[in-house]
Amino acid sequence: MSGCPSCGSTDKHGSGTGPFSTGRELVEFVYNAHEGAVRDQLIEDGGYEITCQGCNAAFTLITFVGKCPECGGVHAIAPIHKSAEHIQFAGKGVVID
Repeated sequence: MSGCPSCGSTDKHGSGTGPFSTGRELVEFVYNAHEGAVRDQLIEDGGYEITCQGCNAAFTLITFVGKCPECGGVHAIAPIHKSAEHIQFAGKGVVID
């Protein structure tokens, strides 16, 4: 019945999670949303200047899923959120291709 709140699709993306999840669940949701089409989309206005939640290195999250260039820590933000405070960290040891 309900689908993806970020786009209005009736597809639940098969994950059982959504854009309001936290931590690894949010990262996995965004990574897999729309068969992976969301993860590499550029964030408006050049992205967000953030501090890695794994190693405290500063970097710019320019796509909806990105890795810290220092430690490889995976961070993501759902497209419906418009501020850096909604960026989530997958946790130490989580890697993506």
